[in-house]
Amino acid sequence: GKIMNILTKLSFGFLGVVFFSAVFAPLVAPYSYETQDTLNTLAIPSFSHLMGTDRLGRDLFSRIIYGARVSLFIGVLTTLLALLIGTIYGSISGYVGGRTDNLMMRIVDIVFALPDMLMIILITVMMGQGVIGIFVALTLVSWVTIARLVRGEVLRLREQAYVEVARALGANSLRIVVREILPNILDLMVVTLT
Repeated sequence: GKIMNILTKLSFGFLGVVFFSAVFAPLVAPYSYETQDTLNTLAIPSFSHLMGTDRLGRDLFSRIIYGARVSLFIGVLTTLLALLIGTIYGSISGYVGGRTDNLMMRIVDIVFALPDMLMIILITVMMGQGVIGIFVALTLVSWVTIARLVRGEVLRLREQAYVEVARALGANSLRIVVREILPNILDLMVVTLT
């Protein structure tokens, strides 16, 4: 109990430092990520270069901080887009039901059955290397889990009394999903996003 609480605080503190360093990289990093010191290549860690230098004399600590900025951007954007795609897809599948649900879930099963790393490599090769290729590949791999979770919750919630009342009052399907169902799966979405 108490040890887990301390570890949780330490983890959040570390993540906060990484996030702060990534966002404010120009202020935190001692050097620019591209600054070369050709007289000091492959240097061991020292006070002037905390993690040493690479073969071109660039400070590794500074490059890690700037790299965290790119990684954080890709991670957050990928997660948000996967959440959006998975939520829309799972909501449609769960609410419509029947053959549409069955077909949509078979597509999810096909994507889910393929190994993630193989899909990421394949998409990256097709799109080209770089930030956009990685972003698209990670998004296309990660939405399926969210779609399954959302679909399950929508299937459960669409039979609730308040949804039946909204339907009886003449609310259309989009309004029911957006106003009645999605707010009730917000907790699930926040946990999944985290």
